[in-house]
This record gives sequence, structure tokens and C-alpha cells, in this order.
Amino acid sequence: MILQRLGVVVLAFLLGSLPMGVAVAKVFYRKDIRNEGSGNIGAANAMRTLGRGAGALVLLLDALKGLVAVYLAQDVGGLPLALVAGWVAILGHCYSPWLRFKGGKGVATELGVLFALSWPAGLVFVGVWAAVVLACGFASVGSLLASLSSIATLWLFSSGWAALYAALVTILIFWRHRENVQRLLGGRENRLIGPSRSTSNPGGLP
Repeated sequence: MILQRLGVVVLAFLLGSLPMGVAVAKVFYRKDIRNEGSGNIGAANAMRTLGRGAGALVLLLDALKGLVAVYLAQDVGGLPLALVAGWVAILGHCYSPWLRFKGGKGVATELGVLFALSWPAGLVFVGVWAAVVLACGFASVGSLLASLSSIATLWLFSSGWAALYAALVTILIFWRHRENVQRLLGGRENRLIGPSRSTSNPGGLP
């Protein structure tokens, strides 16, 4: 039983580590997304550099990594193992061994984890992200505030342990967005919607 649970955790990390943005760009566009736009492998950079269809596909695939990891873990070990699997899937996305332990920012994979843990929490996450981006234009701000919202929604719709998991993920996502925060404070962050402030390294929903 212990080996089975360990195997699920390892599988969740490997699922999360799959660089879907890199794969989509190479297979369908013959490009290396790491050399395009911001260099980020996530959905926002894919949308900016490859088009909306590419962005939507990368978002879906990155979210599915978290969704599948949590569903597999729930069948084996219930909520505790599902929370661990969700965490390591996001960690794998952020620090992929296939990319020399570089990767995305974890938001799309977190979205998939949320829908697997509690679909109302997932809907709130999407709603907060969309509302913030429509209001200010910055995808990075939407990502950070949506991540913060997941702490409260998982407390409400799931459990205190799930809320603790969300807090740990939020810390990781803030860390992965630290350059975006610096650009926001310096007035250099690009908008996903509306006029861009600069042409260098835009941030977004990974």
C-alpha cells in the first residue's frame, strides 16, 4: 500500500512535469516557445506568440495534468493523497526535469487540481481571474488573486487541510511570479488585455 501511494505521487510529479506548451509549439507550429515572447511555457505566452487556439490548448493540457493526478490519487488514498498529488503535480510543472528543472508558473495546473478537489472552488478561481483581468488587464494580477481566493474556497467547500494545501500552492505561485510583481511595481508589466506598457517579458497565466 505504501509503495502504491508512493507510485501515485511519483506519477503525479511526472504528469505535472510534462511541458505541454513546449510540445504544442513544436508539434503544431515548429517553434520553441521558450524562444518566443516572454519565454514562458504557459498558456498566456502561447496565446500571445502562437494565437488563441494554441493558448487554449496549452491551458487545457496543463490543467488536465493536475486534474488527472488528483483523480488518480483520490482513488488510492482519498483526500490526503489527492492533496499531495496536486502539490507535486504543480511542483513538477514549475520545475520540470525535462527542462532542466525550469518550467511554468503553476496556475493552469492548479486550476485542474481545484476542479478535481472541488468544482465550485475551480469556478470561483476562473471567475476571480477573469474579473481581475477584465478590470486591470494584467493576467499576472488575476493569477495571484485567483490563487489567494482558492485558500478561502477550499476551506469553505472542502476542508482545512485543503485550505492549507492551497496556501502552500499560493506561496509557490507568488514565488514563480516574483518577476511579474517587480515589473508591476515598476510599471513595466504588459497587459493581456489593453495597451502594453513594455515589450519585454510579459507575464500571464502559465
